[in-house]
This record gives sequence, C-alpha cells and structure tokens, in this order.
Amino acid sequence: MIKTPKKVLVLSVSAGAGHMRAAEAICAFAADHPAGIEAGHLDVMDFVPSTFRKIYTDFYLALVSSQPALWNFLYHKTDEADPAALSQRTRRAVERLNCRALLAEIARCRPDAIVCTHFLPAEILSREIRKARLDVPVWMQVTDFDLHRLWVVPNLHGYFASNDEVAWRMGMRGLPHDAIYQSGIPVMPAFSQPLERAGCARAFGLDPRRRTLLMMSGGAGLGPMDKLAARLLAMDADFQLIVLAGRNEALLAALEKLAADYPDRLFPHGFTREVECLMACSDLVITKPGGLTTSECLAMKLPMLLNSPIPGQEERNADFLLEQGVALKAVDDDALVYRVRALLDDPAQLEAMRRRIAPLGRPLAGRFILDRVLGIEAAR
Repeated sequence: MIKTPKKVLVLSVSAGAGHMRAAEAICAFAADHPAGIEAGHLDVMDFVPSTFRKIYTDFYLALVSSQPALWNFLYHKTDEADPAALSQRTRRAVERLNCRALLAEIARCRPDAIVCTHFLPAEILSREIRKARLDVPVWMQVTDFDLHRLWVVPNLHGYFASNDEVAWRMGMRGLPHDAIYQSGIPVMPAFSQPLERAGCARAFGLDPRRRTLLMMSGGAGLGPMDKLAARLLAMDADFQLIVLAGRNEALLAALEKLAADYPDRLFPHGFTREVECLMACSDLVITKPGGLTTSECLAMKLPMLLNSPIPGQEERNADFLLEQGVALKAVDDDALVYRVRALLDDPAQLEAMRRRIAPLGRPLAGRFILDRVLGIEAAR
C-alpha cells in the first residue's frame, strides 16, 4: 500500500519558462498546505551533460525564434510518430543515457511522490517503474491546452489535464480514465489573491482611471516589442502601455529610450515577480499564447490579444482560447494595431470577453494537484 506522501519532488525542464513556472507554482502551494508538505524542485537540465543541455534548451529556443517553420514540422512529425518506431525508441534511449545523474539524485532525495511538469522526466521514470526499479507514485501535469503525443506516458500513478478536452484525449490515447484529473495549469498562489486595481496602479506609477494595456512575451523577452510599442503609442487613443522585456536587457534599453518620448504613457519593465499586480492594473494583455502566461491571464480574468504564437503548442493554445471567446488573435502587427483600436472603441466587447473567462480560470490548480497527490478526494 502506497503511504501518504509528505515529501513531494517536482521535476521540470528549463526549455522555455512555462514548465519551470508550473513547478514553482506547485511548490509555492506546498509551502502553505495544511498537510505539511516538504516540496523540492529539480530542473532536469542541472543533471545532464552540457552538450545534451545545449541541444535540449538552447537549440529549442533558437529554433522557435529563428526557424519556426522547421519547429512546426518537427512538432507535428513527433505528434504523429508511433511510440514504438525506431526514431522514438532511439530518442528515449539517448535521453536515458543522459539522465543517469537525475535518477541518482531522486534516489538521494527519497521522495514520497513525484510530479513532472515536463514529459522528459515522466518518460524516464515511466521506464524505471516498468522495470520495477522505482516504487514511488509519479504524476504528470500537462502545461498546454492541447495534448501532444509526447505527453502520453504510460505507467504513471496519475495525470493532470489542463482542460476537459485534454483529459478526454488522454483517455482516448490509452491512459487510464480513472487516473486522469482536470486540474487546469498551476499558477503561483499570488494569482488567486484579491488585488485592488488602484493600489497596484499607484505602486507602479500608473493612473488607475486610464485604460491600460499590458504587453509581454515571456521571460526571454523575444520579439521586436519596442517597434510594436511605438506603433501602438502612435495611435490616436488614450491609454497607458506596460511592456515587459523579461531578461532581454537590450530590449529594455530600447523601451526605456522610447518611454522618454511618451512620458506617463509607456512603462517598461524587465523581469519581474509582480506580474499579478501589473495584470490587476490592466484591461487587456497582448501576449504570446504560452500555457502558463495565458493561465495567469485566465486566473486574473484578463482578456487577451494573442500574437506571434510558436508553431505547434502555442498555436493550439490560441485555438482553444479563441474557441472560448476570451481572446482575439493578430496575425501580424497591422492586425494587432487594428484589433487594439477596435477593442478600445468597443469596451462592451472587452467586458464580454472578461465575463466568459470566469469558468475557465483555475487559480488554485496547484492546491488541487497537491490534494490529489496526498489522496484528499474531490470531484474531478
């Protein structure tokens, strides 16, 4: 009989920020869980050779930013691949050979349960379970609003789906229905707290009475956001624009230079851990449709204008959000400027989008996940 877990180990991969942020969110909820959980977070890339890490992380980021068509091909090719095909068996063998140090670290940590927010550690541990070399319940959290075949990992104790369709598709692809839970995507506890717009606005030097747009593109600050900000600010409309440059120092410098031409209208920021406060000040967010960023928007009931999706997973995220009526999509910068103008001219549409968000937001997903891992039953 599996003992009630008290020490939970969360495994993620730093290929993009989303998997890591999901893991951090689960650990943050563990810190305040009444059951007294000891949670630890490991980045799998800290336990692999440097060559493998560069291929898995740096090459991925370079590919999606400079060769999106090639990434799109690879995404769909791997989604259609038979898991028993030679290419897939070879891929898994290479991953296993490069992840031996991870298995040693897991053994050293002696967790009572493991939650994976990326398919790589889930695949590695699935084989260990099948070979009877691991007797720890392993769970997996899908971090997009669509299901790629790489997330269909057998032998795990349970699976957390981002929405009901992903849960259904997991079952259709052979995972046990009674082990699948619809959790949403975990976001930090701060996104579940009531935040007062006026107070948050004053903290960042914003006018809480003016319409406010928030533009962001992930922790890496990808894309020519300074040029897009300049186009938006040139519009004949009264609004404030917050732009998050992430860790892109060159982009932040360009935005700060532009802000000198638009005092009290453009507010650039680098990497921040106060995104929830900036969202509380905002009426619309302009963003790439990453699973974590859009889940944060849903938690804050903030309508979205989606641009520059990474082919594959982000395009499918965008499809889900468009179908739900909580976002619009801009296919290029001209379309983005047009849609911003249209939304500013029609606040009723913005409000309608906000109302449709309410049933989709899952700000307590991290708590839900831990409750299931602990065996605290609730409705799926």
